[in-house]
Amino acid sequence: MNPLAAIAARLLGVEVRAVEPVSGGDLSQVLRLILADGHAILVKNGPAPQVEARMLRTIADAGVPAPKVLAVNETALVLEELPQEGRLSDSSKDLWADLGTVLARLHTAQDDLYGWESDYAFGLLPIVNERQKDWPAFWAEHRLLPFLPHIHSTLGQRLESLARDLPNRLPKNPPPVLLHGDLWSGNILVAQGKITGLIDPACYYGHAEVDLGMLTLFDRPDAAFYQNYFVLEQGHEERIALYRLWPALVHLYLFGGSYIRLVDDLLKRLGL
Repeated sequence: MNPLAAIAARLLGVEVRAVEPVSGGDLSQVLRLILADGHAILVKNGPAPQVEARMLRTIADAGVPAPKVLAVNETALVLEELPQEGRLSDSSKDLWADLGTVLARLHTAQDDLYGWESDYAFGLLPIVNERQKDWPAFWAEHRLLPFLPHIHSTLGQRLESLARDLPNRLPKNPPPVLLHGDLWSGNILVAQGKITGLIDPACYYGHAEVDLGMLTLFDRPDAAFYQNYFVLEQGHEERIALYRLWPALVHLYLFGGSYIRLVDDLLKRLGL
């Protein structure tokens, strides 16, 4: 039996009848397990299964659909399988409307500080989440400046300039809301015109527009989404490129030079 499947079977004390690979995981192995009673569950590995389990439980506690954590240890996360039919698309008005409602509900969960209770990683990229009271300082120190050792010096100078100017570009103390942290269509499960679950979170507390920046980096929410979400804050159009920049830098780090142009274009939009 696959070693990951064997861990899940041992954690749950069940017999596994079949193991199927699940596509789409860039940074983790995901398997679908058919149990002896015919039910299906999922198991995944990753750099920090227990951290992800905590995130999924926090999302669910906010009243937002997320897969139930069935078992977890230091190497494996066992999850319920949620309904999934196709993917979120620009033409699915009902789905975009429901996502607006779901995201608004997620962002009603708040904390007193920015950050998260622990650090984590995207593959080999460490993500520091030290709790802070100052939002521009958090974004500079933990989301922009860590990339300086990994990018060309010319690009790094532009990034440093942006980091220094963040107090003039970002609100100092926006409400620290619960963020999914990696919100794109591949991490949104849909079925029968509804959002059935948010998966693969990278949660922390921060400015709500961070999730909008990630969502709009590769996807284009329609008017129905914005009608069901909160009223956007003044100046959001100027900040959206800034919040798209961090996931663009993550992609550049993880997947290589094909993302340099995206990073360059976003910096140009920011006047750098």
